[in-house]
Amino acid sequence: MVIIGLGRFGQSLALELMNDGADVLAIDRDEDLVQQFNGRITHAVLADATREDVLRQLGIHEATHAVVAIGDSVEASLLTSSLLIGFGIPHVWAKAVSDAHGRILEQIGVHHVVHPERESGMRVAHQVRAQLKDYIDLGGGYALVRTTAPAAVLGKPLREVHVRSEFGVTVIASKRADGRWVDVSGDSVLSAEDEILVTGPIEKAERFHLT
Repeated sequence: MVIIGLGRFGQSLALELMNDGADVLAIDRDEDLVQQFNGRITHAVLADATREDVLRQLGIHEATHAVVAIGDSVEASLLTSSLLIGFGIPHVWAKAVSDAHGRILEQIGVHHVVHPERESGMRVAHQVRAQLKDYIDLGGGYALVRTTAPAAVLGKPLREVHVRSEFGVTVIASKRADGRWVDVSGDSVLSAEDEILVTGPIEKAERFHLT
């Protein structure tokens, strides 16, 4: 996992992902911040992430997941995000400091735009780690996640799949191709294009889409 920017949001995200057992490579231009995180995360590197040659030297072009957590320069955020998208990294998250910034990030192809004033580092860490579209901690070890329907439940009524007994989660709604959310019953049949809302123990809910 690559995190670019070790401000408050980047720090929170890096530490949460480390606590979850992920390998984290963090990049920042602030030497004091990099020194502070040496030994606390897998790798902390002093570098300018707006330079393509630097990112390539660090192997960032081969990453599968990257988060641009730069908050002090919209220009640096956009340039870095554009480089990551250009590398073809399949999962790129970027922090937006305003709605306008967020719209531009979406326009240049960022897959997930994060507004830290609305979303905590912990919540985003769950989304990043498990490749979820959304995540809400319900407390008591349970979560509600928005994700894609897994192959194991496609094409047949959910009652025949025995979702709750086999996977320990409950599918409560699905989003059809036309954008409508509909309640799910035992007769519901899901397709690969459907998004679903799933609730259950955190680990099981997060992993259900990988089934």
